[in-house]
Amino acid sequence: MSGNDIVSVEDYEKIVGYETVERVLNKAEPLRDLHVTHINSTYYGGGVAEVLSSFVLMMNSVGIKTGWRVLQGSPDYFGITKKIHNALQGSDINLSDRKKKIYEDTILENAIRNHLDHDIVIIHDPQPLPMINHYRKRGPWIWRCHIDLTNPNRELWNYLTRFIEKYDAVILSLEEYKRELETPQRFFPPAINPFSIKNKELSEHEIKERLEHYNIPTDLPLVVQISRFDKWKDPEGVIEAFNIIRKEVDCTLVLLGNVATDDPEGEKVYKSLLDKRDERLIILSRQDTALVNALQRKAAVVIQKSKREGFGLTVTEAMWKGSPVVGGNVGGIKYQIKDGENGFLVNSVEETAERVVQLLKDKQLCRNIGENAKETVKQKFLLIHLLERYLEMIGSFESSFSLKN
Repeated sequence: MSGNDIVSVEDYEKIVGYETVERVLNKAEPLRDLHVTHINSTYYGGGVAEVLSSFVLMMNSVGIKTGWRVLQGSPDYFGITKKIHNALQGSDINLSDRKKKIYEDTILENAIRNHLDHDIVIIHDPQPLPMINHYRKRGPWIWRCHIDLTNPNRELWNYLTRFIEKYDAVILSLEEYKRELETPQRFFPPAINPFSIKNKELSEHEIKERLEHYNIPTDLPLVVQISRFDKWKDPEGVIEAFNIIRKEVDCTLVLLGNVATDDPEGEKVYKSLLDKRDERLIILSRQDTALVNALQRKAAVVIQKSKREGFGLTVTEAMWKGSPVVGGNVGGIKYQIKDGENGFLVNSVEETAERVVQLLKDKQLCRNIGENAKETVKQKFLLIHLLERYLEMIGSFESSFSLKN
């Protein structure tokens, strides 16, 4: 990489090859000097912030002037947007006029603070969705939804649709999330930065240092789940599965998570788990990406037992490190894992336990699945692939703005 350690498209050549890099640079060339901004609800915690922190820099590296704005809001506002997030994934919601007013008034305040005269505005997820009401558009506005939309709460969806249909395009992670909308929909998954602290190669010494720092024992195989503390990630189900697993194979479970700034329920979920801890069941809330990397590399098996999952970048990260993953048969996880080839898909606590035991007892199976998993990510889910899809989409709006030479 270059001396200043900002990743460029050219850095991907050693992973994906010269032809892919050249193709992406050629698609970027006519879009140089466009002014783009991304808007979401938090700078850290959760996959969206994770992607944007690297992706915005990468867009700049190909000559597209790209910024990143983050909403400001009260605890009341983030409490309501968390309920909206859950309801988009199928939960009930009491969508009172008071909740709508707090939601819409907070967005109005943010719109007054943020002067958006960009060529393209990309709004991420429901939190900033109504911002489109408050601007005279200079170019396309795109809503990028990272959530599993297979079964949204009908009342909420009807309410949000009046904002969504003002956008020029909607991007969803999977085609199965498609909704009946006037707005054109595109489908492409998120991706990971293989050069980040969370995903880059680590030496045995670096792995050992991180795990020792948190007193995580490595004398027995590690079974790991890493994700926000969120009911949809089913940490309780993981603990139930572990209590079955440990009857057959001695091992240690590590549940590592963080509490995102836009997720007021996270702390409650985390605290509800703490009395289940023991010497071999470790529960940590830490914002330490090097620890995530070390755990995913050291893990004998990585679990992601989600009940709903927009995509599941923690699965992608573990697969990139060649770790065998046992994932919930939902959303984006089943788009990444081909059952039995590059991981296992499960539908219950019992299936989770059965697959983890199978992997713990068969090192060759672990190696085969891990190698296939890494190759899958290399072909489909690296940030350069995401950039190429965005460039194609932006290029399709050529008539909406004058492309510079």
